[in-house]
Amino acid sequence: MSEQLDTMKLKLQNGQVPPNWEEVGYKSLKPLALWFQDLIVRVKMMEDWLTQGNPITYWMSGLFFPQGFLTGCLQTHARNYKIAIDKLSFSFVVQEQEDPSEIDEAPTDGVFIHGLFMDGARWNHDEMVIDDQIPVSILYLNSRHSF
Repeated sequence: MSEQLDTMKLKLQNGQVPPNWEEVGYKSLKPLALWFQDLIVRVKMMEDWLTQGNPITYWMSGLFFPQGFLTGCLQTHARNYKIAIDKLSFSFVVQEQEDPSEIDEAPTDGVFIHGLFMDGARWNHDEMVIDDQIPVSILYLNSRHSF
């Protein structure tokens, strides 16, 4: 067995993503089982996009290179309105819907995105502001007991 296969075997036994998979896959700190589940969802998203056309909302954290997607959004807008791309910038409006499935149609201008994360903060949907992070102990208690 080659050194590469031996390393792959050890990583798989330990529930880690093998280095030769990391070279051609997306970067992630997830253990192998979660990485593989995520890979299946990513491939399904891309397959649906390819076979069914543009989705109503785009899963940003599921894209391998989201910067390229955002540049493509700018290019599309620049072409539609005959504006130089370097004169454009992004603006954002947070929607009231909490789940992407609640959105029925794509916007006439721009795109809807979902799947963003924050460290050390959270989005407060009631007040529509960035708010303090909920301590993990409170989340744990709320998930185990109904109040």
